Amino acid sequence: MVRGNRIKGAAFSAVRGNAASNLQILGNTCTGLGEVALYAEFGFEGAMIANNVVDGAALGVAVTNFNEGGRLAVVQGNLIRNLVSFRAVGADPNDVAGVGIGVEADTAVTGNVVENAPAAGILLGWGRYLRDVSATGNVVRGCGVGIAVSVAAGAGPALIADNLISSSRRGPSSAWTATQP
Repeated sequence: MVRGNRIKGAAFSAVRGNAASNLQILGNTCTGLGEVALYAEFGFEGAMIANNVVDGAALGVAVTNFNEGGRLAVVQGNLIRNLVSFRAVGADPNDVAGVGIGVEADTAVTGNVVENAPAAGILLGWGRYLRDVSATGNVVRGCGVGIAVSVAAGAGPALIADNLISSSRRGPSSAWTATQP
C-alpha cells in the first residue's frame, strides 16, 4: 500500500507496481514527473488506484501489460492534469505519452477528472490488448481526444457511458488502432 505521499520531480514514475498483486495506490500528490506517474504493470492481479492528484507527467495512470498477465483494477476518483506529449530522456520513445489514464484489462475507470492531456484523456486498450473495461462517470476536458478505445483485431469489449467530455481538440471519442511495440 502506497498512500499519503507527496512526490515531486521524479525522472520517471512516482509509484510503480511491477508484478505487485493487490496493490493500493491511495491519496498521493504527484507533480512534475518524466514518465508514468502511477503505474500497475506486468503480471499483477488486482490494483486500486484512487484519490490521487497528478499534476504534470507524460502519462497519469497506467494499468498495463495484459499480455504479461496484468489485469483487474479500479481507477477511481483521481485528479489528473497538465500532461505532456513527450517522455523523459532514457524512457522508451515508442511508448505513448500525453494520456491521462490508460488501461487494458478487467478494469473500471470511474469518477476521475482529467484535464489537459494532449493525446487523450482516457485510453482503453492498446492494440489487441483490451478486455472487459468500463469508463463511466468521468470528467474529461481540454484533451486531444476525450476517450480513445482500441478497435484492433482481437480487442475485447469496452463500456463507455455517462462521461462528460468538454473542449476536446480532436473530438469526444476516437478509435485507437496502435500496436504495441
